[in-house]
Amino acid sequence: MPMTPAVLQRRIRLLLWVFISGLVISGATAIPLETEVRLLVRVIGAAERGGLDQSALVRWLTIVRDGLVDTNAAYPFLGYGTDWLAFGHFVIAIAFIGPLRKPVENVWVVEFGMMACVLVVPFALGMGAVRGIPLWWRLIDCSFGVLGIIPLWLCRKHIRQLAELQAAGPPE
Repeated sequence: MPMTPAVLQRRIRLLLWVFISGLVISGATAIPLETEVRLLVRVIGAAERGGLDQSALVRWLTIVRDGLVDTNAAYPFLGYGTDWLAFGHFVIAIAFIGPLRKPVENVWVVEFGMMACVLVVPFALGMGAVRGIPLWWRLIDCSFGVLGIIPLWLCRKHIRQLAELQAAGPPE
């Protein structure tokens, strides 16, 4: 049974809001990194400064925490880079207002988002290797692209269906 334009538009909006929310949350969490990592390390019960008896995850998070603390104490201006990362997420989220308003006319924004999601994987794997990020952490980063493409793919599918219905005109 074919969907009505109203149902398709509701589904498109819901999927876009899911994606936009993910971008905004991801961006917002890039700003208070030191605070977040300190809290995470405390919650998982890591030692104050590393320890050989800890799991790989705990050791890695402890290294990240110590690196952020030391860097922010000596060179706080480097945190400006993650501030701009957050800003980039917010600006990309704003671009998706176009498809929220006029999905058929702005399907290219959804396709741009899908391409960006695909590119997350080689970028995370490649640059993560260059920066010495553990493979398991790079795979977590890759998951943002893998999970992000799902609502966008569904959204694009619904936009195509909506375009077909609009091209066909009202039922006789």
